[in-house]
Amino acid sequence: MDNLPPLREVIAAHGLSARKGLGQNFILDLNLTRRIAREAGPFERGIAYEVGPGPGGLTRALLMEGADRVIAVERDARCLPVLAQINAARPGALEVVSADALEVDEARLLASLDIPLPVPVVSNLPFNVGTGLLIKWLTVETWAPWWANLTLMFQTEVAARICAAPGDDAYGRLSVLSQWRSEPRVLFDVSRKVFVPSPNVDSTVVKIEPLPAPRYEADLSDLERVTAAAFGQRRKMLRKSLKTLTPLANEILESAGVNGSARAEELDIAQFCALARAWRASRAR
Repeated sequence: MDNLPPLREVIAAHGLSARKGLGQNFILDLNLTRRIAREAGPFERGIAYEVGPGPGGLTRALLMEGADRVIAVERDARCLPVLAQINAARPGALEVVSADALEVDEARLLASLDIPLPVPVVSNLPFNVGTGLLIKWLTVETWAPWWANLTLMFQTEVAARICAAPGDDAYGRLSVLSQWRSEPRVLFDVSRKVFVPSPNVDSTVVKIEPLPAPRYEADLSDLERVTAAAFGQRRKMLRKSLKTLTPLANEILESAGVNGSARAEELDIAQFCALARAWRASRAR
């Protein structure tokens, strides 16, 4: 990595500029990217999976902090020649997949590369797809998932939603889904000033560890539907908001032992799972 020119020079030489439509904001501070890489490690079997490497700032850091091989998914073809420079500096260490990460079947991709699962995921996620990718990774059909852990940078507002507790203003559907199957925690905040170009918001790095099994019994699709109804009208009492889901709202609330006068942000994950089970039972009768 020492033989590579500074990122700022690489970006200038290739005429790269971050595209808003791709949610891109480049990080040129190697100290910061190395900190993220250290938080993601140690890398079991030396493998890391990265989404949206762009000009490769975090990619370089991963290879400097213990990853022997990085699988990087990049949809912006302009960045491929820049990433090729990293592979030339350290042959065989970088596998670039030109694709949209939202459409990639990660388990199949990694199997095609003879990479054993699970693998850690590390990314400065593009702003416009960060939440969508997290939901995709949290809702894989088979659990435990293909990923060993997720070390991800989000807009600070999104990170707050992921980690929020019941009663917090940020508590919502993403909080329930994230904490039902995993253990998320905030690592550190990142000022908007470190990005090129500088966005209008600060960012936060979050680490998410998968649980061996979900915290409470529930069908994923049932839990998603119940939380969508409850938080879809979060200012209303549950006996009102859940009527968009079923005319038997009062019945499932009673069956789950949940107060119908409560509002969605007051319920913990156990209660949402109880509602999901009660809704399923009501449909079976």
